[in-house]
Amino acid sequence: MNYRHGYHAGNFADVVKHLALVAILLHLRKKDTAFTVVDSHAGRGIYDLSGQQACKTAEAKNGIGQLAELSGDMPQALASYLSLVREIGRGQYPGSPLVIAKLLRARDRLIAIEKHPEEFAILQQTLGPFRQAVAECGDGYARTLKLVPPTSRRGLVLIDPPFESQDEFSVLARTVREAARKFATGIYLVWYAMKSQAEADAFCGEVLAGGLAKAMTIETAISAAPGKLARAGLLIVNPPYGFAAVFHDIGALIAPLLQASIKCTWLIGEE
Repeated sequence: MNYRHGYHAGNFADVVKHLALVAILLHLRKKDTAFTVVDSHAGRGIYDLSGQQACKTAEAKNGIGQLAELSGDMPQALASYLSLVREIGRGQYPGSPLVIAKLLRARDRLIAIEKHPEEFAILQQTLGPFRQAVAECGDGYARTLKLVPPTSRRGLVLIDPPFESQDEFSVLARTVREAARKFATGIYLVWYAMKSQAEADAFCGEVLAGGLAKAMTIETAISAAPGKLARAGLLIVNPPYGFAAVFHDIGALIAPLLQASIKCTWLIGEE
């Protein structure tokens, strides 16, 4: 399976990931002091849901397509997320760097890294209007370790790899452990594909072996045809206070719409 962003833009996993991202950013905005976001595998930043990659899988229909008309009372993070998506325009979907850029204040900063030259060129255009955001072409894992801790000493590291290599879980776990060692107070939002529960559990265990104080997972599953992405997880290291409760409320609201199971589990340091 190809996990490159374009094939899965706006699908169930993207929706859950971006909702968690927005919830964390809204928390960081509560303090006046600046924060920095590192997006290690940023992609192009915006996706055409009528484009070749998105149409090949048609996953957005059962993802953001099920939430597009949602209205009424809802948690702030969900309302902000839907507002951002609608602002982009019908048939378009924002990637994580664009979501982040739109929620930065003047004093905050985004460093978005993308390895693929064609994706990077589009990322540069996407982030062009945002003075607080910079795009870098390079290896996301290596650059992340160079960029932490940020000078702001507050921030979020988003790691959302394409899972193109067989040793991705191993490299991902080592990167998270090393980054958390260097920037122990940072928040880490880590996406992972789930081919098996055992593999996902082993990955989380390897990260926890680094001596983390606080971590939780959000794992989402849907019914899908063979060969289609059906399960995905998020590992959140140092989740903000109250994040778990906020996401529990969001999950309860969106799970029926996505026809999904959304499970939040504390691994260590439960509130």
